[in-house]
Amino acid sequence: MDKKATESLVVMTEIVLPNDTNTFGNLMGGRLMYWMDIAAALAAMKHSGSPVVTASVDNISFENPIKIGNVVHIEAKVTRAFTSSMEIHMYVWGEDPLQQYKYKSNEAYYTFVALDPNGKPRPVNTLVPESEDEKKLFESALRRRQLRLILGGKMKPEDAAELRALFA
Repeated sequence: MDKKATESLVVMTEIVLPNDTNTFGNLMGGRLMYWMDIAAALAAMKHSGSPVVTASVDNISFENPIKIGNVVHIEAKVTRAFTSSMEIHMYVWGEDPLQQYKYKSNEAYYTFVALDPNGKPRPVNTLVPESEDEKKLFESALRRRQLRLILGGKMKPEDAAELRALFA
C-alpha cells in the first residue's frame, strides 16, 4: 500500500525543565536524543502500522543549545521506506516563549525497522513523496542508506552503486 510522507508527520513538543539540563542550564543532549527517538518511532509506527525498533541514528550535530524554560519542537517524518526499514528525518527547533522567537537546534536521520507479531522484520508500506523537499529527501535516502550499511559492515563499498555514482 502507498502512503504519503505527510501521513507520518509527528510534531512533539516538550518544555525544558531543570531536571532536563546540564550545569550550564542547557538541555542535555541525551535527553533530546531520547525525545527524538520517541518522535521518530511514532512517525515510523504511523507509516508502517506496526511496532518498530531503532536500527540506526545518523550524525547529530547540535547547532544551538536549548535553554531551561524554552520549548522544544521535534518534527519527524518518514523520508523513504525500504523493505522493512524506514528512514525518518527530524528537525528540532527551540523556542523562547517569553521573547517569542524560534531557532533551529539540530536535525538528524533515524532508521527504524517494522516488526511482525513474532518480532521479525516485516514489509512496510511504500512511501509517496509529494512536495519538492520530500522528493529531494526521498531521492537522497538511498545514498544515506548505503553509507549506513557500509559503516555498519553490512555492505561492501564497491556494491554501493548510488554512492559510486556521486564520484564517477
